[in-house]
Amino acid sequence: MRRVYVENLGCSKNQVDAEVMVAQLSGSFTLTDEPNEADLIIVNTCGFIESAREESVSAFFELHRANPEAKIIFSGCMAERYSAELEAQLSEASAIFGNRDLSKIGEVVAQIFDGSRVLETPPYGDVANDVYERNELFNFPGSAYLKISEGCNHRCSYCAIPLIRGSLRSRPMAQIIDEAKTLVARGVRELNLIAQDLASYGTDWSEGRSCFMDLLEALVALEGEFWIRLLYIHPDTFPPQLPAFIKANAKVLSYFDIPFQHADTTILRSMGRTGTKERHLALIEAIRAEIPQAVLRSTILLGYPGEDDQAFDEVIDFLRRANLDWVGSFVYSREEGTRAFDLRAEAEHKKAIGEAKRRQKRLQRIQGPITAARLERFVGTEMDVLVEELIEGEDLAIGRSWAQAPEVDGLIVIMGRDLEAGSIVRCGIRRVNGLDLEALLIEGGRDG
Repeated sequence: MRRVYVENLGCSKNQVDAEVMVAQLSGSFTLTDEPNEADLIIVNTCGFIESAREESVSAFFELHRANPEAKIIFSGCMAERYSAELEAQLSEASAIFGNRDLSKIGEVVAQIFDGSRVLETPPYGDVANDVYERNELFNFPGSAYLKISEGCNHRCSYCAIPLIRGSLRSRPMAQIIDEAKTLVARGVRELNLIAQDLASYGTDWSEGRSCFMDLLEALVALEGEFWIRLLYIHPDTFPPQLPAFIKANAKVLSYFDIPFQHADTTILRSMGRTGTKERHLALIEAIRAEIPQAVLRSTILLGYPGEDDQAFDEVIDFLRRANLDWVGSFVYSREEGTRAFDLRAEAEHKKAIGEAKRRQKRLQRIQGPITAARLERFVGTEMDVLVEELIEGEDLAIGRSWAQAPEVDGLIVIMGRDLEAGSIVRCGIRRVNGLDLEALLIEGGRDG
């Protein structure tokens, strides 16, 4: 069989797409970790912001140079958004393939191996017929992303996601439940629910009513030993009943990923968001009132048009008062087709980015000690830890607890023997090391 190498870039939703494409090709290709051994290379790109696009193009040329004989497909979000330009400018690509109908990847591959150069950005079909079957997962063992919807209806002024992924398309609930059953049966211990906004699930086919809590009820009713992590809940649509539901259902982790994005009211309104700093703080307080041990993560967007020192001071005040466990930040990217694009000219934008990067460094200096202090509460406690990978030649492993999401948060270094990747083990937390935790395996605490 021919071999395929996949370079996946961007978010977890992109990763699911890459896994689906591999499954679609599994009858004709085997997956390889070595690009120089591949007959086919797929570069699954991100097109969200400028830096991601630059990374995507750089990765494409690096892989093409490493294996110029391989057929190479430029796929994903950047391919969907800029297909015509890429077809004209990226002559090295065997195909430009969008991300709205992944079932077409087999046809595209067949055409390029017949000698054709292909541009294929098919539209979405019936949502019930979208393909999600996966036989290879790119997560560490024991964990998987479970996508519940595509696209977004929020239309934040800075965000290009609706231009790339379209409006909200919620998957049929039965389809999601069946996939969850399959993943758990395969030994997945952590289901990471993903979407642009989990709480908007179902609003596209239920007259605006969210069906997310209905979906959660169905998921927690499934048999098996697994936990559910919720990633990305828009603060403007946060279900007020969610903390009480999580408190009553141990399968759903007390981990809340809420992208507040900013704290200045004027900036939030320009972004198209309805929150305020005080409403954000009240939401955090309500979560912690119900679940005192809850872990909260958020992201902050810096450098948005109109952000001055006073607006940034609002962000800093918010972070100090919010006492969040994890905070990520990114610098505003001026994206064509978004409402924010015309808020300032390119020359002014480039000038503002330097200041935004300086503010980002200050934010990190302030948030770092807050995160470290929040981690201290775990020292001296016991936690279940999902083992991700073993450290060769050492009685050590790397893992995560319920308080740490894959890829974006800190890790746990586990000291112990006979550990197995993909298993959940009981550990005693010994100390904080930077943004990570160190733990000792509790004998007898393995789950097998």
